[in-house]
Amino acid sequence: MTDTADFRKPALIELRQWRQFIAVAQELHFSRAARHLNMTQPPLTQGIAQLEATLGLKLFDRTKRSVQLTAAGAALLPQARDLLARAAALPDIARASADGEAGRLRLAFVSTAGFDLLPRWVLAFREQYPKVHLELIEATGDVQLQAFERGEIDAGFMLHSPGFAPSGLTCKRIARESLVVALPAQSALALRGELTLNDLLGQSLVIFPRSILPSLYDAIFAMYHAAGQMPRVAQEAIQMQTIVNLVSAGLGIAWVPESVRQFQRPGVVYRNVSPGKPPRRAAGKVASRLADVRSARATCRGVPGCETSLVWSPASVNPVLKRFVAFIGQVPS
Repeated sequence: MTDTADFRKPALIELRQWRQFIAVAQELHFSRAARHLNMTQPPLTQGIAQLEATLGLKLFDRTKRSVQLTAAGAALLPQARDLLARAAALPDIARASADGEAGRLRLAFVSTAGFDLLPRWVLAFREQYPKVHLELIEATGDVQLQAFERGEIDAGFMLHSPGFAPSGLTCKRIARESLVVALPAQSALALRGELTLNDLLGQSLVIFPRSILPSLYDAIFAMYHAAGQMPRVAQEAIQMQTIVNLVSAGLGIAWVPESVRQFQRPGVVYRNVSPGKPPRRAAGKVASRLADVRSARATCRGVPGCETSLVWSPASVNPVLKRFVAFIGQVPS
């Protein structure tokens, strides 16, 4: 024979009963509390008795001359006030959430956005929408794409080559910048104020894996190929800070967004790079053809730029996301 326990649902206490409790606790007089509630005393007395019966404890010590809170009643009073205050705020919270002025936004970002743009935007957005909880998640582009597929983020700041747009996502460009070269401070090249691409083609390269940023990785490799060189990759690393740290150790040079200059690491210097002058025209047909090829390569030797974009799923129904997209469109980059 199986034991059958009596699983009873917790008794439901209505907000009306808590209001009655607070009124009596404030007045310490049933008649005055009833007048405050615009009701007669008998229903109030009955309501307090029902609340005490539901809780299984006394909230008031009553005599013919006085009403006093018990220790349990005194402990419950601030909690009951907080409960009513939160209940009163629910309609405003619901309206703010529907309008995107309250709620949660899960925002991913690449490390380069965190150097300058993201802190300013987060501060300004919080000031404008203080009821929105921003959940910031640092993640590379490939990790962000996976998070979008799993529904784990609402939007993300991605780094990519100009014109690139992730498939299936809406993309809004918010910043464009040049690539600069990070050099070991002990390198002879670091002593020069101006560098050309030709100065760097033979240097060992520290770069991010293609899987995390394929568009920019391909653009950098295309720059080398257009100059007739194959990059000598010495080491791959995921985060820009790690790449710069490896440069400081002398492992090689690195192409990084200009915003990375703000990451000042001892042992590293940053330099702008110019394409360099095209080669001189040679005489003769064969030499002329060779010069044409070299000249064509030289025109492709420009250092590629990069862009940071806000990306999100067009299928998102999060009202806060719409507010954030509109906000980003208004703030200066």
